[in-house]
Amino acid sequence: MSREILLLVDALAHEKNVSKEIIFTALELALASATKKRYHEDADVRVSINRESGNYDSFRCWTIVSDEQGIENAAAEIYNDNERAEGLGIGDVIEDSLESIAFGRIGAQAAKQVILQKVREAEREQILEDFLSRDENLVTGVIKRMEKGSAIIEIGRIEALLPRDQMIPKENLRVGDRVRAYLSRVERSGRGPQLILSRIAPEFIVRLFELEVPEIEEGLLEIKAAARDPGLRSKIAVKTNDQRLDPVGTCVGMRGSRVQAVTGELAGERVDIILWSMEPAQFVINAMSPAEVSSIVLDEDAHSMDVVVNEEQLALAIGRNGQNVRLASELTGWTLNILTEEQAATKNQEEYSNVSQLFMDKLDVDEEVADILVQEGFSTLEEVAYVPLAEMSEIEAFDEDTINELRSRARDALLTEAIAKEEKVDTAAEDLLTMEGMDNATAHLLASKGVATMGDLAELAVDELVDLTSMDAERAKTLIMTARAPWFA
Repeated sequence: MSREILLLVDALAHEKNVSKEIIFTALELALASATKKRYHEDADVRVSINRESGNYDSFRCWTIVSDEQGIENAAAEIYNDNERAEGLGIGDVIEDSLESIAFGRIGAQAAKQVILQKVREAEREQILEDFLSRDENLVTGVIKRMEKGSAIIEIGRIEALLPRDQMIPKENLRVGDRVRAYLSRVERSGRGPQLILSRIAPEFIVRLFELEVPEIEEGLLEIKAAARDPGLRSKIAVKTNDQRLDPVGTCVGMRGSRVQAVTGELAGERVDIILWSMEPAQFVINAMSPAEVSSIVLDEDAHSMDVVVNEEQLALAIGRNGQNVRLASELTGWTLNILTEEQAATKNQEEYSNVSQLFMDKLDVDEEVADILVQEGFSTLEEVAYVPLAEMSEIEAFDEDTINELRSRARDALLTEAIAKEEKVDTAAEDLLTMEGMDNATAHLLASKGVATMGDLAELAVDELVDLTSMDAERAKTLIMTARAPWFA
């Protein structure tokens, strides 16, 4: 029988073009399945075939579990206090030799099904690996069938899935249609690997332009970013690496031929091609096209910009249902707030008044001194306290004594705020410190981040606590369950 096994493995490996190891593994599973039927259906059986001789041995496996875990399968698990588990740890496996069943008496059909299933999986995996090794993100295929609104697309010898929510809205795809799509990911499940396609991903439009514009493949042009409202409108940002080229004109093509080819593939989606800039403000101004921007106020801390336009440009800047500003925001990565010139002036006046009032309250100065500081560009106490002395000395309205006094008052105000904050944290941390398992450093860290009581801690999820403190998940789970104990009392 051992020779028969070796001949079978050799024949199947050549016929199906897969490795012998895959056939051996499939045979081991088939033999194990048949052995289970003789002893116990729920048993954990392992069969090992010698790759050289074809002889095989069978084993019944027992996994060691703890009392806390409990036994779920009595035919394959034993407790760690069992005398057979002595010297072994949780999760270790004990193997008992079994009498191997004869290869010729196996349910031939069951063995054949297991083997063929494994071979099919191996074939699919091999075909997929060959396909993925070519690094093709843009794929073309024919719709083979429709399933619940999603399309199964045949790409050579591979089937891929184009989900309904990844199709361009209102496009009507039918069986037999030839379509292009972007390979967004590979999902691996019990049925084997599955290619998932998308026609709405921003990367799809980038790949289409790479196909239509040879200068991109040659490295003369780059598409730096893309944003889409699928089927309606999209924006791409292009950059030239050759100053002799007009990046926008090159992407548009002669009489719009290149951009029209892309638009045709995207069911008529309108494409705005804008010039990329390394200067964030200029990039945003370009991205807001076709609206004209009057001015921009940049807030790096909030990673946002106030985009000021005149009244006539407001509707164009926002776009239908906020489309233009939303796409510009996605393209640039900045949060954009659209303001009219009147709204911007009102906001500036409010901010001016708030900062001026802050300086009057915290520095104990009159309105005239506070206004001078605001006009010179100061907006926080930290700036007054720690900006280089030479920079403040340039303010003509202040002499050296005044500057030193202002800096001293600003530092005192900051110190007072820090002490008050620390006292507040200390008070908050006291409640947490009563918890079992809590230490002083963790309590203060949590309190400083707004988790001031056991109730606050109980509301957190494990991953949230891990993010806040960088502790391990097991400790985070224990602390949260301790904080939640009063809920179940």
